[in-house]
Amino acid sequence: MSAANKTNLASAEASVRMSLQEKAAIDKMFSLYINKGQVNYLKAGHLDVLEHDRNGIRFQDPVSGKMMIDCFSSAGSFNVGRQNPVMLRALSEAADSLDMGSFNLTSRYKTALAKELAAIAPGDMNRVLFAAGGGDAIDCAIKLALGATGREEIISTIKAYHGHTGFALSANGKEHYRKYFEPLMPSFSFVPFNDLDAMKKAVTNNTAAVILEPVQGEAGIFVATDAYLKGLREICNEKGALLILDEIQTGFGRTGKMFAAEHSGVVADIMTIGKSLSGGLFPNAAVIYRDVDILNGYIRKNPGFHTPYVGGSDLACCVSLSVIEYIQKENLCANSRLMGEKLKQALLELKKENEKIIREVRGIGLMIGIEYIHEFMGPMMTDALAQNGVFAVYSGNAPQVMRFMLPIVASEKDVDDVILAVRNSVKSMKTLLPLALPAAKIPGVLKLLNNEAVQTVVFNWIRSAEDLYNKIFKKNGERHNE
Repeated sequence: MSAANKTNLASAEASVRMSLQEKAAIDKMFSLYINKGQVNYLKAGHLDVLEHDRNGIRFQDPVSGKMMIDCFSSAGSFNVGRQNPVMLRALSEAADSLDMGSFNLTSRYKTALAKELAAIAPGDMNRVLFAAGGGDAIDCAIKLALGATGREEIISTIKAYHGHTGFALSANGKEHYRKYFEPLMPSFSFVPFNDLDAMKKAVTNNTAAVILEPVQGEAGIFVATDAYLKGLREICNEKGALLILDEIQTGFGRTGKMFAAEHSGVVADIMTIGKSLSGGLFPNAAVIYRDVDILNGYIRKNPGFHTPYVGGSDLACCVSLSVIEYIQKENLCANSRLMGEKLKQALLELKKENEKIIREVRGIGLMIGIEYIHEFMGPMMTDALAQNGVFAVYSGNAPQVMRFMLPIVASEKDVDDVILAVRNSVKSMKTLLPLALPAAKIPGVLKLLNNEAVQTVVFNWIRSAEDLYNKIFKKNGERHNE
């Protein structure tokens, strides 16, 4: 990058406000060089904002000047908040004398983080392998299970989401993610989530591992029951299969405990972590596994079975150590539990007032979902929330479910602001429903309304009309002021 371009980027980030024309130019370049479809998708839901002045649970839209509450946290990547000064200081101090380090050498920073992860992990999970990111951690976990057991089968759950890399993609429980890349890895099968009887039938003496999320995020915030997780542990013990828990979204205080499995007291054989391990600054992920012969023996014989080039870098480990210390020092697990309960109770009250719109509110800690009656209501609510200063995203596997995953540093005032914005957004959405709901009863129309491609086109038409109106109104206002 030229010095001039670097200067322009730096000055743009320093500037508080941006014109519509400047924003349009960025979108045009993003469309040209990266992904036009993504721009259209984001624009349709008023999610095409640039993140400026990132601070705590908020960031600013530089075009409108509006502060946005981040209720998505990049699927749980910002548990300790945006631009947390403690994490920034840890990275800055590390960068004064370190770089990423050579991936295949021993390192005091890797060792220090591994020791800390072993200390906070459930039960006898005290061995660590590093990974480049969440999908890479899932790949590593599944490869470890297959290699250690010598078995062939992996059991996942319907609507599960584990990433987009090789083994991780094969473990995704929705056809939408897999169908364009088949054939994928063999011997993956899927059973309903929270259905212990189905799992008992699926697990055989040839099953290497069962993999699942303690809370299904992309599927629409479904929480595994204590009985289900304990039953899975028993099934795996009986059949000699390994239990893999994907805590990439649920880890580091998101559910009110350091790891979601702690709520049920279940100890997995292998656990994957990532996202907030990075402090929102420097990518890092890991696999934590039990100190047992079947796993240790395989790794002793095959030390290079999974080799990440960037996971567990010296810089990343310094930040990750700071993340763990900060969560413990600030008691953020308890804060997540308390603030999550406050938000959930308010949303349950809202459900009682809007039974014809909201089907269910569910979740744990600050990982909460609102399920609406129809899929098209998810994108509608995303749009309404954006206009009320809340950045929230509906679930990829369940568009009718809006996810609320605030940074777990959120205060009572922050949660009150979210509750007010949600209430106002439901009110504004209800003004459009007298047109949408009768139309949904017409044969074939509901299917169209629930179609993501149709939603993108329709909402972009509406957005273009809004932009044209605002442009004219703004010009007229400027002329009037003159």
